[in-house]
Amino acid sequence: MQTVRTGVIGVGYLGRFHAQKYASLPQSRLVAVVDPDSGARERVAAEAGCPGFGDFREILGEVDAVSIATPTPLHHRIARECLERGVHVLVEKPITETLAEARELVELAGRSGLVFQVGHLERFNPAILALGASLHTPRFVESHRLAPFRERGTDVNVVLDLMIHDIDLIQSLVRSPIASIDAVGTSVFSSGLDIANARIRYANGCVANTTASRVSMKTERKLRLFQDDAYVSIDLQQKILTVVRKPPEGAATTLGQVSIEERTYEQGDALRLEIEAFLCSIVEGRPPVVSGADGLQALETALRITEMVQGGTRQP
Repeated sequence: MQTVRTGVIGVGYLGRFHAQKYASLPQSRLVAVVDPDSGARERVAAEAGCPGFGDFREILGEVDAVSIATPTPLHHRIARECLERGVHVLVEKPITETLAEARELVELAGRSGLVFQVGHLERFNPAILALGASLHTPRFVESHRLAPFRERGTDVNVVLDLMIHDIDLIQSLVRSPIASIDAVGTSVFSSGLDIANARIRYANGCVANTTASRVSMKTERKLRLFQDDAYVSIDLQQKILTVVRKPPEGAATTLGQVSIEERTYEQGDALRLEIEAFLCSIVEGRPPVVSGADGLQALETALRITEMVQGGTRQP
């Protein structure tokens, strides 16, 4: 098994988990963790059994791949320097602050032949991975992603913090360009948007209604999809997949009779799966599950929604 020399840049709340996964995977040799906060880096370095550094440039030349889990405004500069030095990159979502920054990184990774993966973790949710043949042509999609308010994550608005997960999931399932968007939202506790709703119409006729809130009394992550022969409900938090399907054509059934199949999956470790997929892409030369282009597309939609809410307009 080929071993990849890895590093984690930014070891706050999420970066710490990245370091733990890299340290535990047989195909990874965690070379270093990086954070300007000496307390954070020393704590995580001790846990992971590797050196800690204050500047990411100190590890370039010593690593083959990195995870970038810094605040979003730092993603572009750090990822660009890593890619320029021939380092494969897994960057947490959102990919960057601006579309121009994201496009530059996607183009740079493409020219360099490097793996550039974006951390849209829900793609590795066991209930999503189990969808398989249950879904073919969604006509209507509804998502709710609700959470209590926490100061962590407020460097970006709720669309870029929470809704972007569902934007990416829905775009990966619908697989059609966006025709139009309607959106509303408001701030409550932070200076940015804290709750938002968007109605997205796709070119193939599918409509998605997605809501995200970080000022709710409960935590909820649910996705519902309707197609011609079935209704699919996914509880992303509890890992429950429910498929309600009408009987096959010609079956001797009463009007309204349906079959209901509900499957519950182990909680699993989506972050471990995400990092394993990243390392496999590097070793085997395969495209990443969530590419830089996917991250760019999700960011573009999220920014359109943000601009619409702030400007109070409808975008064709």
